[in-house]
Amino acid sequence: MNADEDELLTRSARETDAFEALVVGLSPHLHGYLARRAPNAADDLLAEVWLQAFAGRAGFDAARGTARAWLFGVARNVLAGHWRRLGQDRSDPHPPEPGSDPWQAVDQRLDAAACAPLLRETIAGLPAVERELLLLVAWEQLTPTEAADVVGIPAGTARSRLHRARGRLRTALGTPNSLSLSGEMT
Repeated sequence: MNADEDELLTRSARETDAFEALVVGLSPHLHGYLARRAPNAADDLLAEVWLQAFAGRAGFDAARGTARAWLFGVARNVLAGHWRRLGQDRSDPHPPEPGSDPWQAVDQRLDAAACAPLLRETIAGLPAVERELLLLVAWEQLTPTEAADVVGIPAGTARSRLHRARGRLRTALGTPNSLSLSGEMT
């Protein structure tokens, strides 16, 4: 649907009705992104994402990336503003909110509960950009190129850092190098 999303966002600069279809189609994805990083504020942050996206929609350039990546970039900036207001470290792309456990959803999905602490520790120990790329690809199902657009680095650099992050997870979890983290052959 990326081509449709790109066309809708481009068209929305002239026809505001086109923006509504984006909101309907992408709100669940953006809300999930925000809820996994700031569960206590996700609803308010999503509203702010859509306000900023609507105000800045004329600045979207499909030649520079997809609408989905552009919107996740808006969401990331809104999230960073939220953390700044809370006085949290700006260098950490997804610090936990006070009193919340952003890994609870991950823990519930793990088949082997014994791996959860090691997985959390390994992901938390990744460099900030590698961690954000890994989570954008794994949780938000963005392509590595779209994730690169979100974090503002070249696509080749993103693929290299994503490969490095996956390798660190494989090593920590004792997963053979011939298997990717999703179970597919690499």
